[in-house]
Amino acid sequence: MAPTASDLAARTPDTRDRYVDLLRVASLGTVVLGHWLMAAVGADGSVGNLLAVVPALQPLTWVLQIMPVFFFVGGFAHALSYRSRPVYAVFLRTRLHRLLPPTMVFIAVWTAAALTVQLAGGDTGLTGVALRLVAQPLWFIGIYLAMVALTPPLLKLHERYGWGVFCGLVAAAAGVDTLRFAAGVPYVEFLNFAFVWLAVHQLGFLRADGRIRRPSALAVTGLAGAAALVALGPYPLSMVGMPGEKVSNMSPPTLALLCHALWLIGAVELLRGPGGRLARRPAVWRAVIAANGIAMTAFLWHLTAMLGVYGAMLALDVPLPAPASAAWWAQVPPRLAAAAALTSLLVAAFRRFELPATGTGARSAPRRPGPATGSSPSAALGITLCLFGVLGLSTAGFGGLLEGRSVVLVAVDVTAPAAIAMALGGWLLVERAGRG
Repeated sequence: MAPTASDLAARTPDTRDRYVDLLRVASLGTVVLGHWLMAAVGADGSVGNLLAVVPALQPLTWVLQIMPVFFFVGGFAHALSYRSRPVYAVFLRTRLHRLLPPTMVFIAVWTAAALTVQLAGGDTGLTGVALRLVAQPLWFIGIYLAMVALTPPLLKLHERYGWGVFCGLVAAAAGVDTLRFAAGVPYVEFLNFAFVWLAVHQLGFLRADGRIRRPSALAVTGLAGAAALVALGPYPLSMVGMPGEKVSNMSPPTLALLCHALWLIGAVELLRGPGGRLARRPAVWRAVIAANGIAMTAFLWHLTAMLGVYGAMLALDVPLPAPASAAWWAQVPPRLAAAAALTSLLVAAFRRFELPATGTGARSAPRRPGPATGSSPSAALGITLCLFGVLGLSTAGFGGLLEGRSVVLVAVDVTAPAAIAMALGGWLLVERAGRG
């Protein structure tokens, strides 16, 4: 029988950094809430973005675009995990055993649903939009897979050069934006998917070693840099992607988003004292452990729940007011409550595929590794296939599975069936390689 949240709370060592676990839960919860609030579905089933309807709300993204905090926490956890078990294949399987199974179940369920819908000819209206939208959060899974895969070499560089690695990645991100905006070099902007997010991840390594000693300097530098870039450069105000915009700070990420990440990480580090005390409260800690145990499942299915609520409203002829109107805002509380309830049902159905969590911040003592029987080449191939499959699917969506429509991932054409096959095949390779 799996241990309960109370059992895990009682076993928590005093050396555990509970604030890290709290940040993980809070960042994913903020992303879910943000997605629910931003979706603006019209009476015709079209899906818009509230931030595009009301541009005055875009400055809120400077606080609510909190995904960099999750990647920062990931770097912290990956550093501790690899140091405790420095066998590449085993490390990959250990770090991904709560991420990939629920992700692959999500992909399998939606693939079956999409095929059923398309064979029945129902892939129009909101249903057709849903087949595309529900896959979009998978980009986060793909980026996270890249971070896990590159942890061992980047951790070695960190242990040798410290802040120098982070500064090098920042310089590389700045160089990419210069080539993109000043020289018009095609495709170069996609390199910042690596440089920007790996720089954020590298800050997690620095935090694991206690080397972020002046978080106020980090916050001020990041905030000033982001403000200057938006005011003087070609960067948009919003720190999330907006429909129809020529330049997005998110996809691909820009130097402005990296500055935004610095400001956020500096801010959460400034709150480390009171945040740590809050996380040590027994009731809060039990809630954090319980939430960590279902966080990935809830994240994967929250857009399904939101679109399901809107679909039910359309089917029942519930009026959908114009986005941002007074009537629309009045509908927000019951809509959010319904989305939360439906997400809870989906979590209850699929949570068994996400193994019980012990959190991300345990400071376990290094132990002598066993024989390195895992296959590192197979594990590397597996996570590479899985990474490209998940990113490809996030771009292609589940629509058009039978037609074989392709989308461009960086500079390569990818179809949804090929992306699904790569994701599932890569996951099986990682599992098999790491069992040693």
